[in-house]
Amino acid sequence: MARKTKKVTVVGSGLVGAACAYSMINQSICDEIMMVDRTYDRAVAQALDLSHCMDFTSSRTKVYAGRLEDCRDVDVVILTAGANPKPGQTRLDLLEEADKITRGIVRQIMDSGFDGVFVVAANPVDAVTYIVREESDLPRERVIGTGTSLDSARLKTLLSDVFSIDPRSVNGYALGEHGESQFVAWSHVTIGGKPLLQILDQHKERFQHVDLQEIEQKTKDAGWEIFTRKGNTQFGIGNAIAYIVRSILNDDHKIIAISAILEGEYQQSNVCTGVPAIIGEGGIQEVIELNLSLEERQKFEQSCGILRKALEKLADAQT
Repeated sequence: MARKTKKVTVVGSGLVGAACAYSMINQSICDEIMMVDRTYDRAVAQALDLSHCMDFTSSRTKVYAGRLEDCRDVDVVILTAGANPKPGQTRLDLLEEADKITRGIVRQIMDSGFDGVFVVAANPVDAVTYIVREESDLPRERVIGTGTSLDSARLKTLLSDVFSIDPRSVNGYALGEHGESQFVAWSHVTIGGKPLLQILDQHKERFQHVDLQEIEQKTKDAGWEIFTRKGNTQFGIGNAIAYIVRSILNDDHKIIAISAILEGEYQQSNVCTGVPAIIGEGGIQEVIELNLSLEERQKFEQSCGILRKALEKLADAQT
């Protein structure tokens, strides 16, 4: 019986794109990976290097170089191509340059006849995801940004160190912008199913050293700490992308904190930001609306306002 071949394109064959492809190969997520880069030789080199992994993996993934016009029958296109921040810049400072890069790429992909799902990892990811949806004219369900998926994983790792537990026993989300205005929804963080705030209240003396504000700040700053020390982040985000793609291709219905374009959820519209959502075949199955505290709702609204203003400023500059 014939089985449909699962095909993924990685646009941007740099460190993030290569790390993502490497993660997908080792997890046997898809059957084919096409590497695309503005420098075709780099795409060829990455494809060759990655293809040499196959003797050591549980299943074979065909890896090859291609071009944007070859995306017609691809299931998922991953966008990692974008601008890198300079010292002192925020992710949103990259928006104007990212807009130019992204629109040209998306236009060529759509001209190929592509009718799959976009997974966006280029920064500023929330705004770029919004731009991809605008340029592609695809349903919002089929345009997903990595959002605060990595930030949420960083939060779990930090809490696992504090409480000496496996990070997979922690559940919780960083919400809002993948950037300076993100925040942790502490009212929904649980450890082993028990609310963290309840744990801290019941064991005040034992956990008196726990500073939630400090943990939240470390969650927000984690990417910058890595970036300032080695000039890039790659492995965490590479695995986050692979995790999202796996849920799409396998119809896993995993709940992941991704960049979603809101259409009334959380009383927000015309903005794309980090929220938990059910991810399966076809992309976003449902945006999960958490019952946030008053303070958290205010932080979420503020973060959405910052993202919306950045897009409005970009539109004004182009008129």
